[in-house]
Amino acid sequence: MSNKGIFRLQAINRQKAEWKGRALLIRGLSPLLIALLCVFFIGLLLSFLFLCDYTRRIEVNGEVITFPHAINIYSPQQGYISKVFVKVGERVKNGDPIYSINVSRQTTSGNVSTETLSVLKKQIANIEQIIAKLDSNKKETISNLQEQLANYESNHKQTTRLITSVRGGVDKMREGMTSYESYRKRGLITTDQLNNQRFMFYQQQSNLQSLNSQAIQETLQISQLRSQILTRAAEFDNNITQNIYQRNELQRKLIESDAGATIIVFSQGAGRVESLSVTPGQMVNSGSSLAQIQPEGKSHYYIVLWLPDSSLPYVKVNDTINIRYAAFPSEKFGQFPGVIKSISYIPASREEMLGYSSAPKEGAGTGGNFYKVLVNLKDADISDKGNKMHLSGGLQAKTVVFLDTRKLYQWMFMPFYDVKHSVTGRVTNE
Repeated sequence: MSNKGIFRLQAINRQKAEWKGRALLIRGLSPLLIALLCVFFIGLLLSFLFLCDYTRRIEVNGEVITFPHAINIYSPQQGYISKVFVKVGERVKNGDPIYSINVSRQTTSGNVSTETLSVLKKQIANIEQIIAKLDSNKKETISNLQEQLANYESNHKQTTRLITSVRGGVDKMREGMTSYESYRKRGLITTDQLNNQRFMFYQQQSNLQSLNSQAIQETLQISQLRSQILTRAAEFDNNITQNIYQRNELQRKLIESDAGATIIVFSQGAGRVESLSVTPGQMVNSGSSLAQIQPEGKSHYYIVLWLPDSSLPYVKVNDTINIRYAAFPSEKFGQFPGVIKSISYIPASREEMLGYSSAPKEGAGTGGNFYKVLVNLKDADISDKGNKMHLSGGLQAKTVVFLDTRKLYQWMFMPFYDVKHSVTGRVTNE
């Protein structure tokens, strides 16, 4: 006979629900203690809100720059690198050649610059021959004229001496004429002798007049020769000057033509060659980067930042910022301090910002103006287990810039300030 149905179902459920042990009720905490804990917690929260403060901060991209800045050399024209004059690590001076760029053009007739240079050199050689011939003719002509002048001056000196001598003879004959006339009156000589003496006197006087005329002609001839020497020398000088001008013009065209064939890129400062971007045979475009030169002397390292206009009122000179370098992860090397050296209160132009890779790019949600900030680095060397590593220009960095400091409760009510501004009426100066 089955046991099913012997016991009532209610009895079985009662047996299952029956407690096997003793039930003990735990006494709750005292309401006073709970109230004290609540007051303590609320007081701690209010103290935290009213006594503690928080400094708002923003993260700004920056990059390391050196002063003096590295000298970047760019290609002035499109062409092919024909020669490199330096190597990486070499010291160069201002004006030393760095690259030679071939910018010549080729046609079916050959190299245009080469043919032009050949023609110009031939023209210059012809003009130089003409100048040399003119100079030789000038020397020969002036020499002949000066020889004639010397002869005329020598003859003129002899004529002058002869005139002096004849004039003395005429004076003596004039005195003799006076004596002969007194002799004739006393009957010591005849009239024919007196007339003969007069004839000889007038003849000597006529000779003196002829010598004077000859001396005057010689003086005129000497003057003409001197004038002719000056005139002919000026004519030759004018011809030589014209040919020199033509030669200089051709030489200028030669230089321009040579510049149209080959351009020499020179160093614009003294320093060490840090990098060479191209090699011989490589084509470069106008504005392509060719080399970088680190100027001589001790370099000072700075970080340049671009602060948005909303943070500018809270940043001051000599404020400290935190720096994390991209090349030195902060997980290993940590953060580095920096001190703000200068702040530009004029918005930076887009042209200036384009020269820096860390500058905010237009069209990337960067509305508003940006201001250039220069940060002085306390240490340009980074040590890692005894190995020193140096910063370099262009190194990217992320910086934490600290702005205004307020109590925590003030930060909690910041949304209400916006509501207050939205409902405030017109502001007046009264």
